[in-house]
Amino acid sequence: MDNQTQSDSGARLEPASTGQPRLQDLREKHFRIPGVREHLRLFLRYLPPADESGKAIVLYVHGATFPSALSIAHRFDGRSWRDELCAAGFHVWGLDFQGFGGSDRYPEMSAPADNGPALGQVQEASQQVELAVRFIVDFHKVQTISLITHSWGSIAAGHFAGQCPDLVDRIVFFAPIAMRTVGMSSPSSAPSVAWRLVTLEAQWNRFTEDVPSGHSPVLAPRHFAEWGELYLDTDAESRLRVPPSVKVPSGPGQDIANAWQGDLPYDPGRIKAPVAIIRGEWDETTNAADTAWLFSALSASPVKREVKISCATHLMHLEQSRYALYRETETFLSGKDDPGVERRVSSGNARIVASEP
Repeated sequence: MDNQTQSDSGARLEPASTGQPRLQDLREKHFRIPGVREHLRLFLRYLPPADESGKAIVLYVHGATFPSALSIAHRFDGRSWRDELCAAGFHVWGLDFQGFGGSDRYPEMSAPADNGPALGQVQEASQQVELAVRFIVDFHKVQTISLITHSWGSIAAGHFAGQCPDLVDRIVFFAPIAMRTVGMSSPSSAPSVAWRLVTLEAQWNRFTEDVPSGHSPVLAPRHFAEWGELYLDTDAESRLRVPPSVKVPSGPGQDIANAWQGDLPYDPGRIKAPVAIIRGEWDETTNAADTAWLFSALSASPVKREVKISCATHLMHLEQSRYALYRETETFLSGKDDPGVERRVSSGNARIVASEP
């Protein structure tokens, strides 16, 4: 693709500079596309497989606090989830929502946090996913792509998938947020503010709190130390604050709080694509009751999987069980299902519940 490309819709699309954010791989390509709000651009990163002729394409949709560079593209000991997907033949894309990573910040993020409503909630975030998907299908000249979502990203992507079913092939809901009928608060909820600050201490506590007492760590401290410095790099002003912290839109946290108060802001029953739900056995942000509810609520999905992976939490993609997550994701996205089968499978460290009408 040329340095500047005109899309079919007439929007001018410009590959991002190689300065900020930094390239994660020499083959990686960066793009900035028009966002939902005028003058604000969204950032996409793309890494092709070695054989670029294939049409297996996936977009990663991140969660509430850190962008694509720190999740799908982040390398632990030289290897990332994205690397594994590329090795399996997938074209891998990552979206940074407005206010995160390489995407433009909301102007309101320069004002006091209490000056406005929560930024980046599901309605706008869903439109951002749609803009990204439409760019990607146009780029590859295909009709549909698959999605991998993490945590709050499942809300934005789930809303989009219900609105635009013809653009979605398959979805992996990794540690998705579900509706809870018994009210409980979110750590990032009330009172509603436009943005919030996330410290490394808060991230470490959140990443490790679900590991049972006495169990050895599943996230290596050395991995977190490296990850943490790169996380601070995503906000140019992070190290000017005491303690250092990253400013993020608070809309995702508000959406989670709403879901846990019985108001999930999308209808899973509108999703018509095959869906895999994957969670770690120790994950209390997405617990067993959450995934059971979501599995049932996905009433229009023709093929469903519910996978539980041992010794893992809500941040499994950063932990020692991450390769089990990689394999389950690749298997489902490959689409080699046997229709007309309902079965329960126990294999290795994963428990799978499958339903195929």
